[in-house]
Amino acid sequence: MNEFGKERVRNTPISEAGFIGAGVGAACAGMRPVVELMYMDFTYVSMDQLLNQAAKIRFMFGGKAKVPLVVRGQQGVGRGNAGQHSQSVEQFFMHIPGMKVAMPSSPADAAGLLRTAIRDDNPVMFFEHKALYSTKGEVSDNPEFSIPFGKANIAREGKDVTVIGTHLYVGRALNAAEKLQGEGISVEVLDPRTIMPLDEETIIDSVKKTGRAVVVHEAHKIGGVGAEIAAMIMEKAFKYLDAPVIRLGAKHCTLPFNLGLENAVVPQEEDILNAIKAVLYK
Repeated sequence: MNEFGKERVRNTPISEAGFIGAGVGAACAGMRPVVELMYMDFTYVSMDQLLNQAAKIRFMFGGKAKVPLVVRGQQGVGRGNAGQHSQSVEQFFMHIPGMKVAMPSSPADAAGLLRTAIRDDNPVMFFEHKALYSTKGEVSDNPEFSIPFGKANIAREGKDVTVIGTHLYVGRALNAAEKLQGEGISVEVLDPRTIMPLDEETIIDSVKKTGRAVVVHEAHKIGGVGAEIAAMIMEKAFKYLDAPVIRLGAKHCTLPFNLGLENAVVPQEEDILNAIKAVLYK
């Protein structure tokens, strides 16, 4: 507010439908608004503004209208925020044509992807994991630094199995890969960075190389992005697979307040280790 003034920075009442609706209008009027939600769980109360308006306007106006809107906020577990403040909801927006979905897993990716999101002429859902806010890492001070959408990051190269993880699970997959290296198991860890657009080519090339795949995310396993990635692998790389793709995701229940129970619902590092061994020895 002090740096940019009240015309560019506005503190609104807590009405997600209201301020996302205002963001859609501002985007259509030629601005590049960034709407921040306290929790991405509350996109649910603004689905009409997001899915029926922001996502469809450019198509329905034959490309003459642009909607350079960014909606960003935190999601995920780690603080015992319970059922209405701990969800992972990215899969809903991956399903809707016209939306782009970014999920950074590092400070550099957060900076680079956010610049790309703001410069994009389409609505972008920008999901930040609350447990990653304390993560430290190098970030370029070049104001032009950006990371393109639809370009996955191979966070670790390997030859025995591919682990595709999003958000918090990139780090957990890397930890698992480091432990398994001591057992002679070489794990490739791949971070999609954006799930829409999804870098299918890098995923498929990795699976062709390793012959095995584990997909892990924090959203509920049923209907999650892991299901889409697994299906895509089966369609485009089936003859290269030496074992079925394994998916890991949250159990199909509401996220609990108790931290111990919360950990029991979402995949842990031990689950990734077990999944890698299972896909290797089937």
